Amino acid sequence: MQDLKVTIIQSSLHWENVAANLAEFDKKFELIVAETDLIVLPEMFNTGFSMQAEILAEEMFGKSMEWMLDAAIDKDCIVAGSLIIQDGSKFYNRFIWMRPDGTYEYYDKKHLFRMAREQLYFSAGDKRVIVELKGWRICLQVCYDLRFPVWSRNRNDYDVLLYVANWPERRNLAWKTLLQARAIENQAYVIGVNRVGKDGNDVTFSGDTVIMNPQGGYLAACIPNTEEICLKELSWQSLDDYRESFPVGMDADNFEVN
Repeated sequence: MQDLKVTIIQSSLHWENVAANLAEFDKKFELIVAETDLIVLPEMFNTGFSMQAEILAEEMFGKSMEWMLDAAIDKDCIVAGSLIIQDGSKFYNRFIWMRPDGTYEYYDKKHLFRMAREQLYFSAGDKRVIVELKGWRICLQVCYDLRFPVWSRNRNDYDVLLYVANWPERRNLAWKTLLQARAIENQAYVIGVNRVGKDGNDVTFSGDTVIMNPQGGYLAACIPNTEEICLKELSWQSLDDYRESFPVGMDADNFEVN
């Protein structure tokens, strides 16, 4: 199995301004010169974490999806991040996994953040989504999903757990602690990509974007409160060796998710 090259972008976002955000990410993508397999953007990377779903939503294949495809073609890699998407009469916080050949997968956020009344404006997804890249199995999750370990429990069906988020600085201890816990309990690499700056609701975000190994150690960590692009290569051999030498998954409890 080949190793996986992952690029994470910790960025500030222009509040509810799609054109400005896409232009800013164009500039950041120009700075990515090394070969990479995957580029990950924050949750709602084109708008910020807004509840103005009826105003900001795009349909599949709108402007932001087209931008993701162009970026994927230009960098010859997967581009991933979440958008506000209208699908029929419903609105979703939808995690897009865009391939350079124009095909894509998506995951609709399961756990909607009621403290921001997200459940009043968006519909929840009900399916876990695991995508494949170079033989790696990657489980897609969004922000508040991080607080619900049953939903992300590894059933020997993924190797990387990937979160995109707009997670506020005032709760960054939970962000950092739970990402580490998810890596340890699931024996998987965990990637958490969060934004920085302040949004239109005067909420501050410190980022704390990380890549963790299956033991919960830091492989990469963006500087808090700073826009930064980080590239890290994930070792398949290290993951495989660790799982073989310490197979805790064999003693995991069986369960069903309703």
